[in-house]
Parts: sequence; structure tokens; C-alpha cells
Amino acid sequence: MSLIVMKFGGSSVGDAERMKRVANRIVERKLEGHGCVVVVSAMGDTTDDLIDLSKQLCPGTPPAREMDMLLTTGEQVSVALLAMTIHSLGHEAVSFTGWQAGMYTEALHGKARITDIRPDRIRNAVAAGKIVIVAGFQGMTEEGEITTLGRGGSDTTAVALAAAIEADVCEIFTDVDGIYSTDPRIVKCARKLNEISYDEMLELANLGAAVLHPRAVEYAKNYNVRLVVRSSFNHNEGTNVKEEAAMEQGIVVRGIAYDKNVARISILGVEEKPGQLAKVFTALANAQIDVDIIVQSGVQNGLADFSCTVSLSDQEKALQVIEGIRPEVGFRQVTSETNLVKVSIVGAGMVSTPGVAAKMFEVISELGISILLVSTSEIKTSCVIENGRLNEVIAALHSAYGLDTDQTVFVGGPSDRR
Repeated sequence: MSLIVMKFGGSSVGDAERMKRVANRIVERKLEGHGCVVVVSAMGDTTDDLIDLSKQLCPGTPPAREMDMLLTTGEQVSVALLAMTIHSLGHEAVSFTGWQAGMYTEALHGKARITDIRPDRIRNAVAAGKIVIVAGFQGMTEEGEITTLGRGGSDTTAVALAAAIEADVCEIFTDVDGIYSTDPRIVKCARKLNEISYDEMLELANLGAAVLHPRAVEYAKNYNVRLVVRSSFNHNEGTNVKEEAAMEQGIVVRGIAYDKNVARISILGVEEKPGQLAKVFTALANAQIDVDIIVQSGVQNGLADFSCTVSLSDQEKALQVIEGIRPEVGFRQVTSETNLVKVSIVGAGMVSTPGVAAKMFEVISELGISILLVSTSEIKTSCVIENGRLNEVIAALHSAYGLDTDQTVFVGGPSDRR
């Protein structure tokens, strides 16, 4: 008997009819002779709705512990309902919360990392012939505190569980047929990728592609988990994520991603001397703030300006941290800017192909759009621009790199990403 981990996102279980469709899909696999462990997200926009409710009742920043207590209820609803639905089809199913499933994490609320998995209850239930339904996105500290893994954490739950129980495959079910060259909600003629390398997928995920969470791809790569992304709305072949993927003839850029969760922080008039950057970014790191792009301008009269990008949720906290070290660092002003988006191109062949980044800059400039920040690596180039014309930029880049197809993508979920 092969062992399969199946993960279904919020749009796949967004209402009763979709829940029934997912239950039938799971039972199909069970009847094929597979052992099934299923990871489920909260239904539809449940998590967003809970966040909105918390803001109404607790203006400002609610306590992180209580937010985790609140948000984990969304997945608990999903797993119970899905187990009930499977029972109604005549098959045994048992639902587990993250902590019942043996998911242990570090003591960090809101974006904890998995430290250990003790899946004895899962193994015993599968051995007894039951379909196991596990709540994604959540875990527990060694001290018994409930934690969440951050947005997209159900992907990480699924892949980590697949590694822990040595599953034959981990299937991530979503609202499209697999991984596409860009968001098919923006470019209807996006190109479906039959396979993609771990490294390319990790870059796309880190750069905003919502189909897989970066930590999930890291787990898959580190533990050599066979990973397939496919649609919950049909039985079409999905996309295989693997160590090395074959390159299509003439296709250098494999994907175009975007991330609206960007704020630019600028520190102006910093005295130019060794150690200044270290002071600033050590303080941000100690506050658990992830920094992405960092750019320092030229020095004039012994003073320098530099900018960095952080997530929107970290913007205010970052400003407070930087203001707190003003006496130590010494600077004239700190400012922030929102309504930005980071647009990125990714491809393993970019490193050996001259002119790929230049074409990106040219396409954006021909649209009359200013590039505010740039970041590069061997297999990606990112540009931060104003958010207003994102769709136009994505479509122009997709055409410029020869990624358009003559087919229209079916999208089964929401028409826009929140």
C-alpha cells in the first residue's frame, strides 16, 4: 500500500459543495488502495474574516498568543466537517488538530517554524484503515502553547508530514491545474509547467507566487519529498516539483511572480563609518523582522542614504525599531513608502544568458514606469515599482519572454488574490 499526503487549500473547501467534491476525491484515492493523510486549510476567507473581527474588537495590534488561539479555529472547523463528509460516504475518517497530530514548533506566535513531528497517532490511524484529516497551519510548543506557521503554513504542514511519515508523494491541490508561468488570474494565456526544479520553485515562492509556500519547498528539497501541484476541480496532470527539471527550447525565463506585501523603509543622512549597517539590521533581526532588498546610495559630505524593503505587517514595527537606535546610529530622517509591488522573473537558464535582466528593465521603462529598487541572483531579477499598473507590467513581461500560449487557463477559485 502506498502512502499519500493530500493538501487542500481554502478555496478547494470553500463551501459545502466543494467540501463534498474534495471528500469524493479523497475516497477515490482510498479505493485505489492508498493510505491517505489529508491536510486542510480553513474554509474560503475564514482566516481573513477572523483577522478582520479581531481588529474590530482590538484596535491596534492584538496579542500574538490570542491571535494564534483565534486563527487555529478555522482549520479545526474544516477538518471536522471534512471527516463528517467522508463518514457520510461510508468511509472511516478521523480528524486531528496540529498538536494532536504531533506538530511541534518553536515558541514564536504568528510565524513559528516546525521543530519536530511525532506522528504516532497518524501512523496508527492509517494502519487501522482510517483516512486521517490534519489541520494545517498550526502546531504546539513543548510547553503546550498553540502556535501558527504563518500564511501558507498548511503547505508546510503537508510536506513536513510527508517527510515524517515517509509518504510516497505529497499532492498539493489548488484552484488551477498546476504551476504556471505567472498568475493566470492576470494572464489568461499563461503557460503551464509540467515540471519545475526545487530551486526555481523556491525562488518563485519567496518572490510572491502563491501556489506554494517557501518553507514547504524547502522541506521538499531538503527531504527529497516527491511533490505534485494539481487542481482540486479536475483530474488533469499537475506539475512535478523535483531536483532538476528539463528546460523547454528557447524558454529562459520560467516564471514571473509578484509580491504586493512590500514596504520601503529609507534611512536618510546616516554618518558614513564602519558598522552602521550592522547596527541597523542587527536591531531589525533581533525584532524578528525579515528584510529583503537593501540598497545604499552614494556618500555626500560624509553622509549616506540607504533603503530596504520589509513586509507591510512589519512596517510600523521596523520604523519603531529604527527610531529606537537613532542615538546610537545617528541619522537625519527615516521614511516609509507603501503601494508598491515587487515583480520578479525566474529561470535557471538566466545565469548563462546575457541580456535577460536588460530586457526586463527595457519592458518596464517602455511603459513609462520608474524602477525604484533592483535585486538579482543567479536565477532571478526583481524590480520594485509602484503598484498601480501591475497587471500591465506582468502581461508585457510575459509576452516579451515568449511565455504566452494560445490556451485560456481555467481558474476554479477566487478571481483575485487577497
